[in-house]
Amino acid sequence: MKKNLLLILISLLISPSIYAFCGFYVAKGGADIFNKASQVVMVRDENRTVITMMNDFEGDYKNFAMVIPVPQVLEKSQINAGDKTNVKHLDDYTAPRLVEYHDADPCQPRIMHKFGRSGIGIQNESMLAANSMPAKKLGVKIEAEYTVGEYDIVILSAKESNGLETWLRQNKYNVPKGASKALKPYIKQKMKFFVAKVNIKEQKKAGLNFLRPLQVAFESEKFMLPIRLGMINAKGPQELFVYVLTKNGRVETSNYPNVKIPSDLDLPIFIKEEFSDFYKSMFDRQVKKEGMKAVFTEYFWDMGWCDPCAADPLSVKQLRSLGVFWLDEPNYNKRRGGIRPMPIPRGGARNVKVTRLHLRYDKKTFPQDLMFYQTKDTKNFQGRYILRHPFKFKGDGKPQCDKGKEYVKNLPARFEKEAQTLAHITDWKLKDIRKKMKLAGNSSSKKGWWKKLWE
Repeated sequence: MKKNLLLILISLLISPSIYAFCGFYVAKGGADIFNKASQVVMVRDENRTVITMMNDFEGDYKNFAMVIPVPQVLEKSQINAGDKTNVKHLDDYTAPRLVEYHDADPCQPRIMHKFGRSGIGIQNESMLAANSMPAKKLGVKIEAEYTVGEYDIVILSAKESNGLETWLRQNKYNVPKGASKALKPYIKQKMKFFVAKVNIKEQKKAGLNFLRPLQVAFESEKFMLPIRLGMINAKGPQELFVYVLTKNGRVETSNYPNVKIPSDLDLPIFIKEEFSDFYKSMFDRQVKKEGMKAVFTEYFWDMGWCDPCAADPLSVKQLRSLGVFWLDEPNYNKRRGGIRPMPIPRGGARNVKVTRLHLRYDKKTFPQDLMFYQTKDTKNFQGRYILRHPFKFKGDGKPQCDKGKEYVKNLPARFEKEAQTLAHITDWKLKDIRKKMKLAGNSSSKKGWWKKLWE
């Protein structure tokens, strides 16, 4: 499928070892590891919404078309061509991440110092063609026309869906067959239609060889994301990432099950070289488990900090560019002598929470548009997978103290637990995992067996 020729949107286990320390981020599983993945950023507070739609259309830009139902006729100032690097940065920041730790020498116990909320010290690594039939006869009214950056935009109202589909085709918008059926519910709701296509001349003038994300801002009581029309010409399931920026709690869907991805699991250290394959297999398994009917939470955190960081928090400037409109509002804190404004901290922004949602869907499993609500849950969550490297003893590789001997004695069970955890959350076979770990059934009985793990 030439992805998203027509995209419809609206207002839318064992506890850690006491010897583990010195962890750092080593990899992340962003949206780019999935094929045919769409990305949408939603900024929401009260009834105000800003939507950023990432365009990754491939092919002749003359074939590009985007139709967005909106609650009212938008003014030109409510439409913008955004910066794709900000969406990429947000994806990187919220991506599931891999961290690794190195066990300390059990013969020289260390006092663990707590940093942040995790209890573990982390280092950040850091338009319009001639009509065959007049619009009026088709029940279509052109409410407004704009050129914004490389896009020609028309705001339409329509009386019936067949007329709207006919108008779109007559005006050379590459819409899929059956569009009228999907447009009908939005016409019944008396919604307007934001229609965009590429102005090749303006694109060349700007020196662009890609499409920037389109942004729209409006007010609506509805907090939702329609996905039905986007499935009309889809060949197989679609992948969607929604990054929701809010002031307070975590965002969920109210009409589909919400599931947090498996997290904070100890896994074999070879995953470091196979993290993308692991994460795709793990997500595939979870989607199958839920019958492809669930929306998965991959991340929820305060935008001002992270632990560990898969990327630096977005700057205030980047957040404003994505539409976080309340950053200009004063931040207040109670102090002696009254209530005084507080400055926004360096490197991040106060009162901005981000929820990362990921779903795989098709017509049968997701027959309704996504309806959202903001929960009261403010507990941080992230997809986080842990690698723990065994301590390497010097000399003959044998520990010289009782605690060291006990540590080595417990390693085989730890490794087996990691192998079984990996097999349980993916479709990978346990015997293949053991082979990659260089573990063989009763290897712990062989003298110097641990050396094989460290070669």
